[in-house]
Amino acid sequence: MEQPEPSTETVDNADTPPTGFIKRVWAWTILLFMGVAWGYTVILAKVITAGGGHPFGIAMWTSALGAGFLLVFSAVRRRPISLRRDLLWLYAVCGLLGVVVPAISFYFAAPHLPAGVLSITVTVGPILTFLFSVFFGLERFASLRVLGVALGVLAVALLVVPETSLPDPSAVPWVLLACVPGLCYALVNMILTFRLPDGVSPFMITCGSFLVSSVVLMVVVVVATDSFVPLAWPWGVVEWSIAGMAAINAVGYGLIIYLITYAGAVFATQVAYLIAISGVAWGIIIFDEQHSVWVWLSLACILTGLTLIRPRRRKKAAD
Repeated sequence: MEQPEPSTETVDNADTPPTGFIKRVWAWTILLFMGVAWGYTVILAKVITAGGGHPFGIAMWTSALGAGFLLVFSAVRRRPISLRRDLLWLYAVCGLLGVVVPAISFYFAAPHLPAGVLSITVTVGPILTFLFSVFFGLERFASLRVLGVALGVLAVALLVVPETSLPDPSAVPWVLLACVPGLCYALVNMILTFRLPDGVSPFMITCGSFLVSSVVLMVVVVVATDSFVPLAWPWGVVEWSIAGMAAINAVGYGLIIYLITYAGAVFATQVAYLIAISGVAWGIIIFDEQHSVWVWLSLACILTGLTLIRPRRRKKAAD
């Protein structure tokens, strides 16, 4: 599940909510679709890894197919990927932190954790983004936001500290590994905030990141470790799940950028709530997961924490 929050520095109306009933319904429809779809990727991850494929090889395929989807979309929009020298390093860094490391961490952790727990760990990204934003002076550390961060920490603690929180207490290290993607997404957000060149869209960076991560980084890792995962034909459940994962990530990136321009960055950040809720719901529906009271308390803490640290809509300057 690769879904960092794209930078909104180049979006003119990043904090302008949609007006009119039809526009609001359209914005909420996109948001709900994204939340439910991204929440479903935790199910796909468990299906894919249950097939026995090595996480390195799986990550390579989801990156490569995702890059393919994004390149096709870019061609349809007639906006080719720039190969400027100052962008190539950004593609490489964002590809490593935004695609490769999160994918590998997620696929290693997926077989050992319930889908609901996986979806909760993914949402630590916005909280870490806020902490980094405070450190770099981009956000104000108000008292309620301090509480939001504390609740985020408590949410993770509720998953790893109580012995009865997880079905298998030995899975605690995998919870911590599943939090690595959130840390990576927060770092990517900071890099894009400070290093995204003027006139370059976050979508171009996303496409370039997927391309570099699949063609260069993941191929090198897979060859070096002999972890290639062949996609048998005709495709079975695992192969279609890999394609579905790649498609959801690619479409999700495009939709999140569209939603930021259409409904504002503040509105778009609410997708984190839906990912957590839908991931838990999908786990119950598909795998009949039964969660301890600690997991439910963790979910409540992470949702409350996200509410408290959510970006505030900037006030427009007086004319």
